Amino acid sequence: MNLAELRQVGRAPALPLAIELADAAGSAELTLQRLLRVLPGQRYVAQAEWRGRPVLAKLLVGDKAARHFQRERDGARQLAEQGLKTPALLADGLREGEGGWLLFEYLDDAESLWNAWRAVEDQPLLSGDQQAVLADALVSIAQMHAKGLWQADLHLDNLLRHSGQLFVIDGGGVQVETAGQPLSRGKVLENLGMFFAQLPAEVQPFIEELLVHYLLANGEHALPLEALLAEVVKVRRWRLRDYMKKIARDCSLFHAKVGAFGLRVVRRECVDEFATLLAQPDVPLAQGRALKQGGSATVTQVRQSDRDLVVKRYNIKSFIHCLKRFWRPSRAWHSWVEGNRLQLLGIDTPQPLAVLERRWCWLRGRAYLITEYCRGQDIIARFQAYQDGPPPPEAELLALDRLFAALLRERISHGDFKGSNVFWDENVGRWLLIDLDAMQQHRSARSFARAYARDRARFLRNWPADSALHQLLNQRIPLTPAVGSAD
Repeated sequence: MNLAELRQVGRAPALPLAIELADAAGSAELTLQRLLRVLPGQRYVAQAEWRGRPVLAKLLVGDKAARHFQRERDGARQLAEQGLKTPALLADGLREGEGGWLLFEYLDDAESLWNAWRAVEDQPLLSGDQQAVLADALVSIAQMHAKGLWQADLHLDNLLRHSGQLFVIDGGGVQVETAGQPLSRGKVLENLGMFFAQLPAEVQPFIEELLVHYLLANGEHALPLEALLAEVVKVRRWRLRDYMKKIARDCSLFHAKVGAFGLRVVRRECVDEFATLLAQPDVPLAQGRALKQGGSATVTQVRQSDRDLVVKRYNIKSFIHCLKRFWRPSRAWHSWVEGNRLQLLGIDTPQPLAVLERRWCWLRGRAYLITEYCRGQDIIARFQAYQDGPPPPEAELLALDRLFAALLRERISHGDFKGSNVFWDENVGRWLLIDLDAMQQHRSARSFARAYARDRARFLRNWPADSALHQLLNQRIPLTPAVGSAD
């Protein structure tokens, strides 16, 4: 197969796959063994074998192949020329009408800093292990900036630990201001803003402390904290807007089909696993373990491919109910949107996996939502023993403080904050929110203050007002935020 034919193989070609390439040393066969990233008809990144050695192959096809090839090659060369650690570019080539290829040294057993962060993200905030990961990242970023380079697509997956050293990858995102000269302060603030915006928002109070690692490696500029925090806020808003668009369209994260006679969006890795379930969602609803049998919604625990899921069907109760619901987004879709929003903002909720709407000429009928199953206890059951006795464990109270702080920070109201919608996840030591039908992120401080007051009052009503637990939580949970006249 050649590169022109590779363009037609789609998202999941059969492996191993042999691709015929030719460079100055002659023709050779590249064997793709494991796909790492795919943009169908545009880009295939794979672990491969070439002339008897393992390589990381980037194959670029399609109408924009030449431009992307040039960008990848120039970025890789800039990193190498400025003495930054990056995998060696072993071979490259571009064929008119077919595409381009770049073959890099394969770093066996390398670990991305993203995976390193995921391994420690549940530790207490800014633990020693967390600081080690972020320090490595900031030193690497500082070294790039000192040489006039920056990663336009900066994230922890583009930094690899290998044999005690840190490597920068993805030359396609590397840009240069003046090679060999320190990056300007404006670009530094912009790039650091992108980096910190991808970390949990709870890290923000510690940004000044973390900057020490950067400044020790590159002290060219004084970096005003206020300006950096403004960049962080700007990038966070952009990332949220961008992600909320992705959850409704076909992309690398989601497989989506939206039309006049139905809507179906599934996380990309679940497409094959959920094919039968989504084709006949009422069958598992009838066969699974019922969690709720209500008029407006039916909720069932379902076993699928050795894991437990929750399937929630939003029912149409009557013709009048149909007339009220058919013209607006379903509650399943609203829960899908808000669940994904919480995940990006770092507020825990069972991962939303798929959403399905029955439609007829765009008019909505029944709708279904599939999420991960949460095995924990709800907060009423979890705190039952502490209602009139000793206080609950401090770790669980701190996790509750953290939850409310996040809701206040992001101006999010739940809308039905009863105890059965707050679950303890033993694995991560956090409280999870479920039943997101009425959740809302508010633009107005005034509307949020009203909604938060209702949420807080509803949450406290889970326990008698004269109980010790109610009084303790009433003291710990922040009061309704003050709203000035300008709001």
